Amino acid sequence: MIFSISNFFRNVAIIVLTLFTATSAFAQAGADTQYMYVCNQGSATVSVIDVSTNTITDTVDLQELGFSANAKPHHAVADKDGEFWYVTLIGENKVLKFDRNNELQGSAELEVPGLMAMHPEKDLLYVGRSMSAVNPPQSFGIVNRTTMEVLEEVDLFFTRPHAITTTPNGEWAYVGSLSENQILSLNTETEETNLINVPGSPHTFVNFAVTPDGNNMIATGQISGKLLIFDIRDPLSPQLAATLDVGAQPWHPVISSDGKHAYFANKEDHSVSVINLEDGAIEATITGNGLAQPHGAALSQDDKYLYITNNNLDGTYNPEGLKETGNLPGTVVVINTETNTIEKVIEVGRYPSGIGTNAR
Repeated sequence: MIFSISNFFRNVAIIVLTLFTATSAFAQAGADTQYMYVCNQGSATVSVIDVSTNTITDTVDLQELGFSANAKPHHAVADKDGEFWYVTLIGENKVLKFDRNNELQGSAELEVPGLMAMHPEKDLLYVGRSMSAVNPPQSFGIVNRTTMEVLEEVDLFFTRPHAITTTPNGEWAYVGSLSENQILSLNTETEETNLINVPGSPHTFVNFAVTPDGNNMIATGQISGKLLIFDIRDPLSPQLAATLDVGAQPWHPVISSDGKHAYFANKEDHSVSVINLEDGAIEATITGNGLAQPHGAALSQDDKYLYITNNNLDGTYNPEGLKETGNLPGTVVVINTETNTIEKVIEVGRYPSGIGTNAR
């Protein structure tokens, strides 16, 4: 009997150890997984895509969390380790914080929040204003990501702030205007600022992206249809170095981790531009099934895949050939960056806009 009891406890111990090991392995796999967070602005939901499988693993329903059908989730970003992610709600005047399990952890109150940029070292989130707002505040917000407290709303010299980014070391932030060819450079340590007037006809800066070496910043011009390349080696005073004519209404840009390529959607051309930043030339223009008013862009951490959200409000993507196009889903197009070809079309909610992932 004593021998049997000993065997019994030994077997229990083995089972417990096996279960613990399996659970730990599963948790570690989850921690290593990269997710894409797709803001379905017309559905009050966020689609969560597992990059390892390119499938939707969860859908966060904001109405189930007490928000309205008009919440309008617009843009998302995530911490470097993916432990937390954040989304702006235009219709609720809030920035929400979720954990890796997509559980709501907190919120910050900001009027018509739009695009976001993260400080790479400090727990700071820089938040611009929505493009859809008629008369947004002439400022941008700084939020403590840990407490979700609004630390400051920084006044600006121009109206309709929208484009926003930080340098890789976090020492500088840049904010651009939709209404004027102006960019504010801000030293995040000393709060020194400079207002840059950009020459040319109205551009309407949609968003910015900075190269990993911190030497250049690119900007997309909605009205001008141009990509603007700035030399920011003197970060206080960016200098316009080059412009490229691209597609109609270039939207959110993203840059590869090696700094060699930039990608962005051309909303009115239903296309994606691939820019070789080493020679400042258009390397490819991608078109095809699923590209339907493309909007946001994000890259997998290995740069193998480019993810493009598509509003599809005009019914460009209509695989069923439906006559009623008012409630067609939006899409996320998955592009292989080695071949610049579309590998998959993922249907998501209505009017997907911004897409975010782990901070690069």
